[in-house]
Amino acid sequence: MSFILGIDQGTTGSTACLLNEQAKVIATSTSPVPQHFPRPGWVEHRPEEIWQSLTTAVSTTLNKAKISTREITSIGLTNQRETLSLFQGSNALHPFIVWQDRRTSDACKKLKSKGKIIRSRSGTPVDPYFSSTKIAWLIKHLKISKRSKDIKFRTIDSFVLNRMTGANVTEATNAHRTQLVNLKSARWDSVLLDIFDIPHTFCPEIIASEGMNLKTKGLDFLPDGIPIQACLGDQQAALFGQLAWKKGEGKITYGTGAFVLLNTGDRPVHSKNSLVSTLAWEFSNGKKTYALEGSAFICGAWVQWLRDQLGLIRSSEEIESLAREVTDSGGVMIVPALTGLGAPFWRSELRASIQGLTRGSSKAHIARASLEALCFQNRALIDAMKRDASLKKTRWKVDGGAVKNNLLLEIQADVLNCKIYRPKNLEATAIGVALLAGYASGLYDLHEIAASYEPESTFEARPQQHHALSKTFSSWMTLVKNSPLTN
Repeated sequence: MSFILGIDQGTTGSTACLLNEQAKVIATSTSPVPQHFPRPGWVEHRPEEIWQSLTTAVSTTLNKAKISTREITSIGLTNQRETLSLFQGSNALHPFIVWQDRRTSDACKKLKSKGKIIRSRSGTPVDPYFSSTKIAWLIKHLKISKRSKDIKFRTIDSFVLNRMTGANVTEATNAHRTQLVNLKSARWDSVLLDIFDIPHTFCPEIIASEGMNLKTKGLDFLPDGIPIQACLGDQQAALFGQLAWKKGEGKITYGTGAFVLLNTGDRPVHSKNSLVSTLAWEFSNGKKTYALEGSAFICGAWVQWLRDQLGLIRSSEEIESLAREVTDSGGVMIVPALTGLGAPFWRSELRASIQGLTRGSSKAHIARASLEALCFQNRALIDAMKRDASLKKTRWKVDGGAVKNNLLLEIQADVLNCKIYRPKNLEATAIGVALLAGYASGLYDLHEIAASYEPESTFEARPQQHHALSKTFSSWMTLVKNSPLTN
């Protein structure tokens, strides 16, 4: 038997899944990753905690499957994007600065005059979300000489690939999220490097998303010589895992944040509505697929905050039953901007708020308003996508841990006035990169996989609810746009 191992190194945990020759998941496991918050707005990961989480997830999955590691034909890796640190050889010089981190907000303000040229070359707006200003901050904070020969910045894929194979590379979709890559060529852009004052020598080599010539070496949980044949940023992997391989197909991932991607084909669509134009994947023959992307920085993390910081619920799952106790939010509206707002607002200094509270407001109203706000964020993104890509109607596939919540998807279908498709397996990221690895190894026929797709559940819009929620959405958009910033 032959098996494909998919590894997803995410923001709150690492997941591993094992697929058989029929592309069916036979075992999966997740191991948590601690997050550290040294200052307000700062979010960090420790490299060794990332690595320990990943190795635990892989080892646990293989133990569950009870297979020989020699039966693993290929490995696919996917990961949280924009998170990075500087390395000297194999040694991290600083904890990873996570994609949610806001410490470079002031630096981004100073780059406002360069915003147009940065967006035209990279497809991305100036925001602390991307890696570019993080790298510049690290160089300044750590007093690194730009003449240093052995310094490299590493995103999570680069870190893991280095640990697993010894290679000093980064995959194209991950490289693009540094904001230092030309969108059209998918290679380092000298103009962008100059703008952010980052030496080209600090950049790892960029490789394609599949067919890379890398093999495991020197690991205590996997034998030497297993090919790593695919790598993608996590949202690109979810797009691939949802079989959104054709232009006009899209997906919504409900994870720590919410991420909406729309396949735009073999040419990038430069957004006029504050979205990100991104590389979806690059094949080893040079063929590229692009996507429009919108990112809401906080989604499942809001529910975690209600649980851990406010004690409003005892478990994340409890929010659905609590929200079902009422038929609407009772005038309560929430802006879940715990780390600012991403596309299409790009208000990095905005902070979260709960408004419209009265003496009649209950925990149930806050729970329902929370689910509505998460769905409203996605509608704002999708409305912008429709304007950019001239779409009339698109069907959306969903994935991520939060989509177990039926009420969330009912509200989302009502808000968007369209059908929502939930797959049988919700780990679209790990599965997506495993499918790409299986394709690269010759084990999977993608046409057969696409033909066999069947959703586990379909959620359809209800006219009355759509009408009511559309009014609330308009009020929510006004609230978001007019909410004051913090200093």
